[in-house]
Amino acid sequence: MLTARSMQEAHLYMDLHTCDCGAGNFERAHRLEQRDGVMVAVFEGVCGQCGRPRRFEFRMADELPPAPPAFGGPEPSRIIDPGEFMWVSDEVGTDAGIRLLNTPPAEQGRHRATAAYAFAALEEVAKFLPAGADRIPEELITSDRGRETYRKNPSRFERARLLDRLERDRRILDGIDHFSPPQR
Repeated sequence: MLTARSMQEAHLYMDLHTCDCGAGNFERAHRLEQRDGVMVAVFEGVCGQCGRPRRFEFRMADELPPAPPAFGGPEPSRIIDPGEFMWVSDEVGTDAGIRLLNTPPAEQGRHRATAAYAFAALEEVAKFLPAGADRIPEELITSDRGRETYRKNPSRFERARLLDRLERDRRILDGIDHFSPPQR
C-alpha cells in the first residue's frame, strides 16, 4: 500500500497517475478507515472521460502532516519522485509566474497560493539531496515523467542550482507578501 505523508501528497499522487484513457482528474469521494491501528485514506470515483472506476488507498504517515501547501515533513516522499516534483513545480510555477507578471504588485496576493504550491513542490525536490552530495542521484528518479524532466536538464538537480532557485522563489513569495499582504 502506498504511504502518503499528507492529504496534499495523496491528491498530487492521484493527479499524476492518470486513468488508462489518459484523463487526469476525477471526482473523488474520500473516507478514512482505521485498519489494524493504521489510518488509511480511501479515494474512489469514476473517470469523467471514460467512466472507469478509480480507487486509491494510502496508508497515512504516523507523523502529524504539515499545513498545506507543504506535502510532507523533512523526509522525502516514498510515492512521488524528485523529477515529478520538479515537473509539478515547473508547470504550476510557470502559470503562477505569468499571472504575477501580468498583475499589479498590490493585487498579486490572489496568486500567492499557486506560487506557494510550486515552491512547496520545489522544496520536496531538495529533500532528495543526500547529505554532502552535489546532485540528486538519477536512480532516485523512477517515473517516466520524472526521468523525462531530468533528461531535459540534469543540471537543475544539482545542489547549488536547486538551492539558488529555492532562494529566488522564496524572495518572490516574500515580495508578494510585502506588496500584497493577505486580507484579514
